[in-house]
Amino acid sequence: MRVTKASVRRACAVCERTLLQGEYALRFSPDGIEFVDVCPLCQEVALEYGWVREGGPMSPALSPQMRRRRPRWAQLLGVRNGEPEPVVSEPILRRLSDGEAALVEAADLFNASLFRRTVQGVARALGAPLVSIVPLSGVNSELVLTFAWEITWYQYRVMPEAVQPLRLADRGADIAEIEPPYTGWNAQLDASGRVIPDVAR
Repeated sequence: MRVTKASVRRACAVCERTLLQGEYALRFSPDGIEFVDVCPLCQEVALEYGWVREGGPMSPALSPQMRRRRPRWAQLLGVRNGEPEPVVSEPILRRLSDGEAALVEAADLFNASLFRRTVQGVARALGAPLVSIVPLSGVNSELVLTFAWEITWYQYRVMPEAVQPLRLADRGADIAEIEPPYTGWNAQLDASGRVIPDVAR
């Protein structure tokens, strides 16, 4: 009888990089219930997200906004702390409908996340993607953000009220696999890799 070793594919929950066999991974809990693998390079980012390291206390962690509090002089002068510029300015934001404001919020959350680097990298290789932001029906204010090229696609779930507001929900190798409700392309990626929704300006 021949015994073969089962291969288990593990990936970092932050950068999505496949972990090499034997590579050391840290365990973090994004929600206080389940644990995920995080590579050593991303452990600081996981802590900034408020994730709790395995073996640590399960008390609520500081939110990323609290951890990245800007110095007082920066607040007074309006200097941003390395964050991307908002998709629309405050005066325009006030004129938008609730639905358009939700699209803008989802785009801002994505633009401030590490997932932006993943999409930006694919866009450098394959060109600009088709982009859609679709609100889901229901009591929760969840949205689905889809990036599609001819040979690959990524879909992210945006939950503005959650501790971890953005997560990879699905991905595939053929644009035809995407369900029709998510193919109403209503946004684009700009030159800096930011998602810009099509809203009235």
